[in-house]
Amino acid sequence: MRPHIDILGVEVDRCTWAELLARVEGLVAAGGRATVAYANIHVLNTSVGDPALRAFLNAADVCYCDGAGVRLGASVLGDAIPERMTGADWIHDLGRAAAGRWRLFWLGSEPGVTEKAATVLMEANPGLEIVADHGYHAKEGAENDALIARINAARPDILLVGMGTPVQEGWVAANRDRIEVPVVWVLGATADFVSGKVSRGPAVLYNNQEWLARLLTEPRRLWRRYLLGNTAFLARVARQRLTGWHPD
Repeated sequence: MRPHIDILGVEVDRCTWAELLARVEGLVAAGGRATVAYANIHVLNTSVGDPALRAFLNAADVCYCDGAGVRLGASVLGDAIPERMTGADWIHDLGRAAAGRWRLFWLGSEPGVTEKAATVLMEANPGLEIVADHGYHAKEGAENDALIARINAARPDILLVGMGTPVQEGWVAANRDRIEVPVVWVLGATADFVSGKVSRGPAVLYNNQEWLARLLTEPRRLWRRYLLGNTAFLARVARQRLTGWHPD
């Protein structure tokens, strides 16, 4: 089997959660400067018109599947991805794996939200260390320099960055050389769910069709992303299958 699947010009890793966690463990142990990214329909749709985002995803050490829609897209292309890995699910597994082993720095969301999410994880996993900060700092200049200095001073093994696409990817791309952390992992709005700020909706939906669960909980904000975005994604994937089309 091929290790990657090309979907709309982005190489998405074919891996399970166990394989992803093992890969992250190896990257932490290596002590270099690795980057972990994810692909869902919104990310892939955005990358079509954003070459910088597409380049970031393809340059990442891992770009894994975060969404049933991407698995469906792989099927349309005559391929397969073994499972989806959504941050609101795997973050709890990461907390258990990191407790007593790895220090985390979690950056993102509105002031107070990520701090609350970090507290939830630390209370559930004795020995887990997380430094948390919000994601509304200036993205350049003195404030950004001070943020990077705080991250480096905390000496985390993994930096989690949740600012939304494409802001989080752009910020990591611009600053990765200065961030002295073995693994930088973008993870979207995970803190919003863990903290309880945003509901994931009915479990029967988010375990199978998370896009529909999110649409039901935030219809006014997300209807364009899911109703129009999902349709556009499937049309693009079908075009890729039939004609070999890729974004410029």
